[in-house]
Amino acid sequence: MTTENITINDKEYKVEDLSAEQKYLVSQLQDLNSKQSNLQFQLDQIQAAKTVFGNTLSQLLEPQEEETTE
Repeated sequence: MTTENITINDKEYKVEDLSAEQKYLVSQLQDLNSKQSNLQFQLDQIQAAKTVFGNTLSQLLEPQEEETTE
């Protein structure tokens, strides 16, 4: 059995020693960190897609050079 530790303000605490309210707040913070990571991942995907779509649109709007036949 392993004991989970958390570090807050450079001090380490055993989760099992925390009060119910403190454990609840730790859970909230862990969940928020997870959501933040997921949202950052999605934002990175959106930014990459916007770049691709913008570049594609720019290329399509550039004047097309006509092929010269001799």
